[in-house]
Amino acid sequence: MKAAELLEHIPSLHSFKKFGKVKRVVGLMIESQGPKSSIGDMCFIHIAESTRTIQAEVVGFKEETVILMPYSGINEISPGSLVEATSNPLTIKVGHSLIGKVVDSLGHPLDGEPLPKGLTRTFTEQDPPSPLSRPPINEKIEVGVRAIDSMLTVGKGQRVGIFAGSGVGKSTLLGMIARNTTADLNVIALIGERGREVREFIERDLGEEGLKRSIVVAATSDQPALMRIKGAFTATAIAEYFRDKGMNVMLMMDSVTRVAMAQREIGLAVGEPPATKGYTPSVFAILPKLLERTGTNQNGTITAFYTVLVDGDDMNEPIADTTRGILDGHIILDRNIANKGQFPAINVLKSVSRLMNHLAPQQHLKAAEKVRGLMSTYSNSEDLINIGAYKRGTSQEIDMAIAYQPQILSFLKQGTGERVTMDESVNSLIDLAEKGEWNG
Repeated sequence: MKAAELLEHIPSLHSFKKFGKVKRVVGLMIESQGPKSSIGDMCFIHIAESTRTIQAEVVGFKEETVILMPYSGINEISPGSLVEATSNPLTIKVGHSLIGKVVDSLGHPLDGEPLPKGLTRTFTEQDPPSPLSRPPINEKIEVGVRAIDSMLTVGKGQRVGIFAGSGVGKSTLLGMIARNTTADLNVIALIGERGREVREFIERDLGEEGLKRSIVVAATSDQPALMRIKGAFTATAIAEYFRDKGMNVMLMMDSVTRVAMAQREIGLAVGEPPATKGYTPSVFAILPKLLERTGTNQNGTITAFYTVLVDGDDMNEPIADTTRGILDGHIILDRNIANKGQFPAINVLKSVSRLMNHLAPQQHLKAAEKVRGLMSTYSNSEDLINIGAYKRGTSQEIDMAIAYQPQILSFLKQGTGERVTMDESVNSLIDLAEKGEWNG
């Protein structure tokens, strides 16, 4: 750094440090007498008779007491431990040399290796782009999954939710998208996952080729609530950095539900009253703040896929309902479809891409509409067909739906290692829709 640049930084340097003292610990909530600080500031708690420090964040105040939440365990904290204020929120280091790495919520590599050189510091929490600075989404992006590219076309900068119960194939679908997409870079946030699943996702679902053009942020379920929330914000900040460099970024977050649950833990700890089904008001404030940061800006795009874990397959539970209202489309994974061995288990009839009508040409839209119509007809009559109560010839429409149901299911089915381009997907859909009897 040049002398002139060093001189510019002098006014921002603090000539003294501000300290407080720990006076009480309740659960994961640390109460400190001082130091003077603001919400979101990062502090260091010094461990007595040790050079080790614990990072914590200011999450609230109670009269003259500062309430902090730690980024790690608090076993060694004792009454009177010094709390040092930094007067700055959390920052991470990011840059092109981070691609291919797996990092934690604070941006530290999980393999224990030092961070590469040449990285730039950026804040994890930033404001979403101004609505008037967002260019319209008018270009398709290929995700390499036939059912999505053909029936639920996604645009560059679109934000889509993947809604499903546990064990229906969310992580597998994200791995397929990460390997097959034409985006310049993947940023993958694994929030609240089991420790075993992180490595399995990287090695089995993402694969070596996928990791080479990805950055993975992992915050496992055993980590404090604050680390799980910061994992989501850190991944979003990394995606924003590369978007500002003019890249088309694919952000995948698994899952938003666990981010909401972590925020609920913090809200209850600082005294927020539980509101909708036990979720505190801050949960419904943080979701749009997080989800609106992705999308387009004047430099590049962030196309985002957020998974939502729905309790008991209830698509109308509070987090699912709130998230669906914020995003630009939703993909429903259906357990009944998965039980039939149909993967990816996407329920096309219940899923929607709000931008498909603006992105796809008319021939593509008409073909998708025909296939949806046949699927809907078959679905409405499926019970009668299965018990043998329907007689062929009663309805020409139902007869046609029965005839083409195997071909439609075969078209939507795709192996996890199968690579399909968008052109191939769309052409196959049009060919299917234009077959013989359909033209009548």
